[in-house]
Amino acid sequence: MGRNNPKNIKAHNDKLHKEQAKEKAKKNARAEKLKEIQRKFNETKS
Repeated sequence: MGRNNPKNIKAHNDKLHKEQAKEKAKKNARAEKLKEIQRKFNETKS
């Protein structure tokens, strides 16, 4: 089984992109949560 055949390259890239998408989604969720916490903090501070 060759490592650099198109099927294996595609499988690797799909797996890689899936992981990158997960990380990006996690980062966005964290940012949203932080914004929400800041909003609540600013409301209570006023």
